[in-house]
Amino acid sequence: MWSCISTAKFSVLVNGVPAGFFPSSKGLRQGDPLSPYLFVMGMEVLSTLIRRAVEGGFLSGWRGGRDGGDGSGIGLQVGSMPSVYLGLPLGAPNKNTSMWDGVEEKVRRRLALWKCQYISKGGRLILIKSTMASMPLYQMSLFRMPKSVARRLEKLQKDFLWGGGNLERKVHLVNWEVVCTEKEKGGLGLRKLVPLNKALLGKWIWRFACEKENLWKQVLLANYDQEVLSQRFPHLYGMAAHRNGTVEEMWDQNVGQGGWDLRFVGDFNDWELDMVGNLLHVLRGYKPTSEEDAVYWKGGRNGQFKVKEAYNLVVNTVANNFPKSNIWVDKVPTKILFFAWEATWGKVFTLDRLQKRGWQLPNLCFLCGCEEESVNHILIHCIVAKVLWDMIFALFGVQWVFSETVKEVLLS
Repeated sequence: MWSCISTAKFSVLVNGVPAGFFPSSKGLRQGDPLSPYLFVMGMEVLSTLIRRAVEGGFLSGWRGGRDGGDGSGIGLQVGSMPSVYLGLPLGAPNKNTSMWDGVEEKVRRRLALWKCQYISKGGRLILIKSTMASMPLYQMSLFRMPKSVARRLEKLQKDFLWGGGNLERKVHLVNWEVVCTEKEKGGLGLRKLVPLNKALLGKWIWRFACEKENLWKQVLLANYDQEVLSQRFPHLYGMAAHRNGTVEEMWDQNVGQGGWDLRFVGDFNDWELDMVGNLLHVLRGYKPTSEEDAVYWKGGRNGQFKVKEAYNLVVNTVANNFPKSNIWVDKVPTKILFFAWEATWGKVFTLDRLQKRGWQLPNLCFLCGCEEESVNHILIHCIVAKVLWDMIFALFGVQWVFSETVKEVLLS
């Protein structure tokens, strides 16, 4: 090492001209490999010392893996199963309701943020659609949701819609089945979770039929189906006359609409006929054609699978003559639209509705004091309401004869 340092000589440029050479006594010249040499020498010595210490039993390492010990002693973070990976539960049974506890916890945490806020029913409807109903979608698209979990999550939505962020036990004015129908059929456009879960999982059936080379499909085919016929029927394969025959050679297009022409060496015994029947049953679903097979979705308009169309098929609600276009109008506050929807169904908390629920109180309109109070009376037939309507019609020069109910007025 001293030789590497002492034999190096340097020259200094004076006015652009080299002026003599002088040896160095300290330091290293640029590019000198002495520093890597020292590191390698020290590393070899340290490795030798560590190896001897392990052989002598003075040091012991930690082995990871399935059979290894707990790594918490060396500062590693130790996890446990089940856990969460990429937002999905990992290691939990798919049918266990505890797998959905994380989703319900997220919904309740979000409800806690809205607890102290006054939100109208129209605003709650928007929050349910944008937040509460969308939280479980990711997990619902991969796992089947138990009905008990769906009931709990739907109860949170119902209680929030009618009771607010405090989830007060207020009266649910409209049946949840009606709320979860389309707006064209008189609902609010919310979706029931169990049918939606089936529609989302149906997307995977469509992808399985359409996608060809995806890895997940190849894994399923290798594990559950598409076993080679020679492996499923080894005895018949040994009796085949043409073991290396192609599909084109085994298919006879001249027999009716085409059929399989299978040739075997020798006759079959009685106990072999069942195997032949099973083979023909498997081949019955395969008919070679000159064109590539394609999948067509009959439940939609363009032959392509859509989750919305699949959901409507699963729910299959009855069509209802409902004035959707006259209620859900743009540029009108949602709370006004929600009240109009309630009034159309006749589900406003008027005195006649309270009496039907068992409240003992006199029913008399507080505006006119002449007739019983109902939603149709307050909004249409009350004398005070008629004066207001006459003023509005006079401004626009319109003459109008009201129908009996709010729904009939909007339909007309």
